[in-house]
Amino acid sequence: MAIKVLQPGLATTVQDLGRPGYYHLGIPVSGGMDLYALQAANALVGNAADAAVLEATFLGPELEFTADAVVAVTGADLPPKVDGDAREGWSSFAVKSGQVLSFEYLKAGARAYIAMSGGIDVPVVLGSRSTYALGALGGFKGRTLQAGDVLDVGGGGQATAGRSLAAGLRRPIGSPVELRVLEGIYWHRLTDAAGASFFADTWKVAPEADRIGYRFRGGNKLAFVDREAPFGAGSDPSNIVDGCYPYGSIQVPGGTEPIVLHRDAVSGGGYFMLGTVISADMDLIGQLQPHMETRFVSVDMDQTLAARAERNALIGQMQESLE
Repeated sequence: MAIKVLQPGLATTVQDLGRPGYYHLGIPVSGGMDLYALQAANALVGNAADAAVLEATFLGPELEFTADAVVAVTGADLPPKVDGDAREGWSSFAVKSGQVLSFEYLKAGARAYIAMSGGIDVPVVLGSRSTYALGALGGFKGRTLQAGDVLDVGGGGQATAGRSLAAGLRRPIGSPVELRVLEGIYWHRLTDAAGASFFADTWKVAPEADRIGYRFRGGNKLAFVDREAPFGAGSDPSNIVDGCYPYGSIQVPGGTEPIVLHRDAVSGGGYFMLGTVISADMDLIGQLQPHMETRFVSVDMDQTLAARAERNALIGQMQESLE
């Protein structure tokens, strides 16, 4: 079976759960920005959790199917249509050979996940089918989709149309969004007043928000403790001797606009990191639109581990409900 790409959408890529284990070589984890929605889409069509899907950003693609399939669309509220007829999100539905899957305009969120029974069949690169476009690695030819592309789809799976994920197991996005942060080893570089201001201020998502990182603006400029710059660090107070950037880390170049590093971020550099958005909240960032209000909330390690356990439990409930 194959899928013909009639229109690619804005930035549609092949993604799965990612390729951890190569950060020390400068290769990021990649994978879906909203892993919960990605796994839910796969569960709805009977795929394994790590099957490859399409991640559509802001604008959906137009896809022509060459064989019958079962499809599900989760994540952003990007209503799907089959030959112009509306279908439900967070539900599995049938697409017949020759029919075209398209989408209405985006209503909420930022990224939708399109799973089809069997999964997208592209080569496995370093253990993953995910696209890392900046490095032209993985996915379909290492890039976003283009009109005229033909995607192979795998076989197998226990696909059934007509299944739906309960509303209580979907993750709505409120406003303002709250992102929990664990303070990092460079927190001491901020003055006490600046640290308090970072958590007290309401920030807004900047237009510069993509798979590499999300920039936020609108809060007060952060002040740094006076120092003599160490050898190897830049002269700006926000510079450090080059260090590693964890997934989810928050850098603030010049102390002005925080940037949360996401799935395709570089693995190191010379800007200080005030902390890290906890893993349980990283999916939420992938659904933020420009100008959305956001608050950062300080948490400790016990709260971080509890949040991770709650997220894992939610994934388990979702999968059990669809078995």
